[in-house]
Amino acid sequence: MKRKFAFIGAGSLEFTVSLARDILSYEVFDDAEFALMDIHESRLGYARNAVEKLIKAGGHSAQVTTTTDRKVALEGADGVLITILQGGVDVWRHDIEIPKRFGVDVCVGDTRGPSGIFRFLRTAPAMLDIIRDAERLCPNAVILNYTNPMAMLCSYLQKQSRMNITGLCHSVQSTTAMLAEWIGAPLDEVTYKCSGVNHQAFYLDFKWNGQDAYPLLRETILSRPEVFAEEPVCNEMFLHLGYYSTESSGHNSEYNAWFRKRQDLIEKYCIHGTGWNPGKHASILESYLERENTWENTFIQMAKEEKPDLERGDEYAAYIFNAVFGDYTPFGFNGNLQNDGLIDNLPPESCVEVPVLASREGIRPFHAGPLPDHLAILVATTASCENLAVKAAMEGDWMKVYHSILFDPLTSAVLSMGEIKDLTVAMFRQNKDFLTYFKSSP
Repeated sequence: MKRKFAFIGAGSLEFTVSLARDILSYEVFDDAEFALMDIHESRLGYARNAVEKLIKAGGHSAQVTTTTDRKVALEGADGVLITILQGGVDVWRHDIEIPKRFGVDVCVGDTRGPSGIFRFLRTAPAMLDIIRDAERLCPNAVILNYTNPMAMLCSYLQKQSRMNITGLCHSVQSTTAMLAEWIGAPLDEVTYKCSGVNHQAFYLDFKWNGQDAYPLLRETILSRPEVFAEEPVCNEMFLHLGYYSTESSGHNSEYNAWFRKRQDLIEKYCIHGTGWNPGKHASILESYLERENTWENTFIQMAKEEKPDLERGDEYAAYIFNAVFGDYTPFGFNGNLQNDGLIDNLPPESCVEVPVLASREGIRPFHAGPLPDHLAILVATTASCENLAVKAAMEGDWMKVYHSILFDPLTSAVLSMGEIKDLTVAMFRQNKDFLTYFKSSP
């Protein structure tokens, strides 16, 4: 049966191409339709050319359509992938620059805290519009969201729709691969249980051939300076908390009060790491600004490659589609879903990241049990702030935005209550054109 895949935000070219490649790697999807949608027509053209090149190189019979109208892309879709960015660099740079003016230093700002919350508030209405269209045009579709901030957006959508919506992030599998490499374990010999919230999930167990690998990991981190230097924040957290967290040191440094509240701590933990994101201020902004003038040349060079990579990658999406409506091979992964009794000691209205099984029966999460008590303090604080931000968006209440930022660990470690209110007001006014759905404003 021919299947249709709608890519909403297909101008994220490298991501679109890798996901299309993975889908095509399954024989059952050989004749699929790829409906690519983006508001940026030139990016859309490059995406089409790249996916058509994949199809030709693999000898597939799949077809590609492109449109700037998401309704056309969504109609009759079996699988929907959402990879949008609401507002360009000129918009979201203020998520990083305004907090810095007030003394809150962040490096990425796409997940939580004042930066992540305002990114969420801008993006939420556009995401809900996509879901409302999907409810009419492809009500049985499997919808996979890759757009950040993951937890808040998924919670916002899952609370307001019965569509099959799951949030995906590659932090679990990428962190697992890194830890396995550090201890010299083949990845296929490593098993784990990981749960929490997106970008702040912890490996509650981590095993190599069925044996606890945490003692070896601790020994490796303590005895090999180059390993500690790769992820200074994550490694420091592991040594003190006893459990390893997903995501990079830069990301993790933003989600607690321990690493970015003073310049000496930033210098010690967030500047000199050798991993992909040690935590330098505004590092993601610098990267995007650099690509503003080079993205087209990059796409042109990609198009000149004689033969594209056809080997299936490790992103979850294609495996999930295949499990649910392909050849039905079950697939286990970590997904972001509502906390309907999944993690006992996190708020029930939270969006949590837990083990999930995709199969012909659909997408079914596993009960993960409670987090260790000390981890629950950290993660429940995160989840509670995110829940309040989601309520703020659903109710249009700007004071709930303020309160969600007021209790953010990093922000509250740096600023007074009054200063946090001033920060919130400044960011709200900067984003006022995106927040017209609010019933109140400062």
